Amino acid sequence: MKNISFRNDVLPLKNVLYRLALRITLSHEEAEDIVQDTLIKVWNKRDSWEEIDSIEAFSLTICRNLALDCVKRHGHLAESLEERPVETSDHSSNPFEKTLQRDRVELVRNIVNALPEKQRSCMQLRDFEGKAYKEIAEILDISEEQVKINIFRARQTVKERFKRYDNYGL
Repeated sequence: MKNISFRNDVLPLKNVLYRLALRITLSHEEAEDIVQDTLIKVWNKRDSWEEIDSIEAFSLTICRNLALDCVKRHGHLAESLEERPVETSDHSSNPFEKTLQRDRVELVRNIVNALPEKQRSCMQLRDFEGKAYKEIAEILDISEEQVKINIFRARQTVKERFKRYDNYGL
């Protein structure tokens, strides 16, 4: 018998939920609202927590569905992620190198944001959150094989587009 605690098992997921919502909606404000709505929905289901195999997968599924609903309500994704400072371990004091690195990170961020939603979600959960293929399949309600295909395609697209831009010096 599992004993799930909202404070110990659900609240610590809020950063993972936020990153997933942000990756889908591309809006900080919407992502914050979605996390709050997700936590409320998970709390309201507390009577059936014992029947849930993974509270994390359950929470991420709710979060993803709310984010997708939000995107549908507000039409197509028009805005991009706001620029965030990029922390690097670059010890170079060359302003050109720092600018080039910042531009490349921004380019990759934009390429990832332009991916189809399922590829973005799979890539977010696998590459940024470190989830297992099985967990991702459960969260997104697709097969493990589909997860692997989506991740492969996403990585290939990012690699190809980055190379293309990098070769043209854009």
